[in-house]
Amino acid sequence: MTTSEKKLAYIAWVAICLIWGTTYLAIKICLETIPPALMGGIRFVCAAALLGGGLVAMGKRLPERRTWPAMALIGVLLLGFGNGGVIVAEQWVPSGIAAVLIGTLPFWMVGIQALWFKGEPLTWRHVAGLLVGFAGIVLLVWSDIRVSDSSGRQFLLGVGALQAACCGWAFGSVYSKRNASEGDPLGAAALQMFFGGAFMLVVGTIHGEWAELRFSTRTLAAFGYLVLAGSVVAFAAYNYALKHLPVSFVSLYAYVNPVVAVALGTVLLAEPFTLRTAIAVVVILAGVALVKTGGHT
Repeated sequence: MTTSEKKLAYIAWVAICLIWGTTYLAIKICLETIPPALMGGIRFVCAAALLGGGLVAMGKRLPERRTWPAMALIGVLLLGFGNGGVIVAEQWVPSGIAAVLIGTLPFWMVGIQALWFKGEPLTWRHVAGLLVGFAGIVLLVWSDIRVSDSSGRQFLLGVGALQAACCGWAFGSVYSKRNASEGDPLGAAALQMFFGGAFMLVVGTIHGEWAELRFSTRTLAAFGYLVLAGSVVAFAAYNYALKHLPVSFVSLYAYVNPVVAVALGTVLLAEPFTLRTAIAVVVILAGVALVKTGGHT
């Protein structure tokens, strides 16, 4: 790897940290006028067209048709359930808190791999990390557990949607790893975005969301950012960083994203951020750190 490639790889990693940290804010803004399922569906179909069209224009081939059923399942799990759960949750949960709770994804990854796919067995660090992370989640939602009004119930519903999103993303990630397609990973990403987006469009249509769809200048700008930066640019940067940097380093973006999201939500949207929230965030991230290092003795 040349010096210029290494520098570009680090730039790509920084871009991932910033862009994916800001998408939670963009989703929150989009929800002001765009229904949740249609937001995700239109976003990913548009991103798939841009990414796939760009690859074809450069003379690259998309994955073979025999792999499309697997691509469809991965797209539905990762984007339909994974990203879709985030969008649904952000109707009731602050964008920064949503990012923190999505940071618990490693909990689901190790559990699913150990229990369903007979992967790496759970170690004491895994178990300790799961317990610490769960304690952080309880601390985060404790005041809402004790509240009986609709806002408290909606917040808890959003937390549940975020954990369902983590579950979908984890299953999709493990399945993707075991059914990796040959060829350009960006081509696979384009297909996954298309199928995941199509699934969300069907859900939105069934729920009658087209009648509620409208754009303001603010939501259109946020939506364009999600399509171009949050999907096309970020996916390209992520794949480039993975190609030139250690996976262990690239995965550190998961610690930076919540910090970016919480800061932006607090400053730009005036989302509440209390001392209890700050402590809960630290506890959850500590649990994530234990889980991510759980395979090392």
